[in-house]
Amino acid sequence: MNAAMTFDFDTPIPRRGSGCIKYDRRPELDPFWVADMDFASAPAILEALHRRVDHGVFGYAQAHEGLNEALIGYLRERRGASVPMEHITHLGGLVPALSLAVRAFCKPGEAVMTLTPVYPPFLGVHHDGKVPLITVDHVMGENGWTFDWEAMEKAVTPETRLFLLCNPQNPLGRVFSKAGILRLAEFCEAHDLVLVSDEIHCDLIFDEAATPHVSALNLPERFAKRTITLLSPSKTWNIAGLGYAFAVIADDPLRRRFQTARGHTLAEINALAYYAAEAAYRHGEPWRRELIAYLRQNRDTLVDFIRTRCPQLSVRAGDATYLAWIDASALGVANPALHFEKHAGLFLSDGAFFGWPQCVRFNFGCPRAAMLAGLEKIAAAC
Repeated sequence: MNAAMTFDFDTPIPRRGSGCIKYDRRPELDPFWVADMDFASAPAILEALHRRVDHGVFGYAQAHEGLNEALIGYLRERRGASVPMEHITHLGGLVPALSLAVRAFCKPGEAVMTLTPVYPPFLGVHHDGKVPLITVDHVMGENGWTFDWEAMEKAVTPETRLFLLCNPQNPLGRVFSKAGILRLAEFCEAHDLVLVSDEIHCDLIFDEAATPHVSALNLPERFAKRTITLLSPSKTWNIAGLGYAFAVIADDPLRRRFQTARGHTLAEINALAYYAAEAAYRHGEPWRRELIAYLRQNRDTLVDFIRTRCPQLSVRAGDATYLAWIDASALGVANPALHFEKHAGLFLSDGAFFGWPQCVRFNFGCPRAAMLAGLEKIAAAC
C-alpha cells in the first residue's frame, strides 16, 4: 500500500462463502462482474453500524434526524443544491426507484426512452409498467461518449413519457458536460418527458476539475417540474447490500405521483441502512478521497495493460466509476464474456445485457494485485 495512504485497499478480504453474489454465484470463476467493490467500507461507517447493533433492537425504522441533516449537508456541499427536507423521498434502492418512475408516469401504450449501453435494469424496468422501451446508442464525440441528438429526435414518439439517464454513465464511465445535460433537459421539455437522472456514481469521479458532475439538481428552475434525481451512498462507500437510496423531487405533483406508485410493493428500509448512510455522508470523505486515488491508479494500469498487451481489445479511460467497458469486437468471437469464462476462468459482465453484445464490463474495484491477475488471464485468453 502507498505509504501516504491512511486506509488499506491492497489487503485481500476473503469473500467466498459470505453469501455475496459476486463470489458465490459462480464460485469456480474469478469475479470481475457485479458492481460492488472488494474493499471494507469506511471505518466511520463500520463504527456507526457497531453502535447501532450494540443497541440490540431492530424494529421498524424511519429516517432519523441525524440522517436528514447529513443528506441536506451533502446536497449543499457536494451537489451545490439547497434542498428542503420535504423534497426528499427515502428509498430501499435505485432500481426500485426506476421501476416506480415507470409505473408512476407511464400508462399502457406509452413508452420509456434511454440510451445504450446502460446498466441492465434500465433495459428491463419498462416491463413493470407493461410499456415499450425506446433505445438509442451513445456515440463517440470529440471529447468522449455523448448523445446522438439526431437519432434521439428520430426515435422519440408522441407517446414517450419518461427518459432514464445514467450520469455518470455505467458502463461507459462518462461524466456528461453541462452543455450536454442542459440540452438533454431541453429535449425532455420539448417532448414533454419526465427526466429521471440516476446519479449513483457521482462521488466516484477521478478528476472533478476536468469533468465536474452536473447534477439534474443544478438545472435551471424551470426544469424542476419534470425532474427526478436519484442518489445513494451505496456504490461510493461499498454499502450496496444495506439497501439505501433517496430521490430528490422538487415539484409537489411530480413527487406525489412518484410516492403514490409505491403502493405496498416496497419493503421497509432496514434499521442499519439509515445509520450507514448518515456515517458515509458525515464522516466518509477522507476514505472516499483515498479510494478515488487508488481507483484512478487501477484505471490507468488497466487501460495501459489492455492497450499494450491485448491488441484485439480496446478500452477508453473512463471519467468515473470503477467499471471498465472493453470492446472485444475484434476478438472475433460470438460471445466475449463466454469466451473469457471458458478460456480464462473469469466472470465478466456480458455486454449483451447492456445492449452491446460485443463488449464486456470489468470491475476494477479490487486490490491491484487481484486486478492484474485477472488482466493476465484476459491477455492469455486473447
